[in-house]
Amino acid sequence: MNDELNKKLLKEELHFLELSIDTFLLSIEKCKLIGKKDLYSFEEMESFDSLTSKFNRTSDIYIQKVLRTVWSLLHESFVPFIDFMNQGEKLGLINNADILIAARDLRNQIAHEYLPEAITELVPDVIEFGLLLIKNIETTKSFLHDRQWEVKNS
Repeated sequence: MNDELNKKLLKEELHFLELSIDTFLLSIEKCKLIGKKDLYSFEEMESFDSLTSKFNRTSDIYIQKVLRTVWSLLHESFVPFIDFMNQGEKLGLINNADILIAARDLRNQIAHEYLPEAITELVPDVIEFGLLLIKNIETTKSFLHDRQWEVKNS
């Protein structure tokens, strides 16, 4: 794929990422208000489920789409995920490889969690790693800006 097509794809991915971040941040605030308690209502459990789904969506769009497209624009060869994250940190594409590796592990844990009660235990981690994920996204945006790959929505 040529650079112009990759830049067009990146623009679309960043647009979807921004939409995802907006709803994810709203879910974080809603879940923070619910807080920790012994028993949750159905509506509160739905809010937690929504939060975890939005975390998964945001991290997938960012890691699997945006970062991979940027990697392609850098003309870097495909490498395993951990190497990709470590090299991305060295290049300044992300600010912390360990955080993104842990976020992906959390995403996988959520995807394979079938007990609703377990989701409530994951919510604090989702909030913490979600906010750290957003810091990495900001680093990526700075990286794009520095290379004049900044993509403005029209």
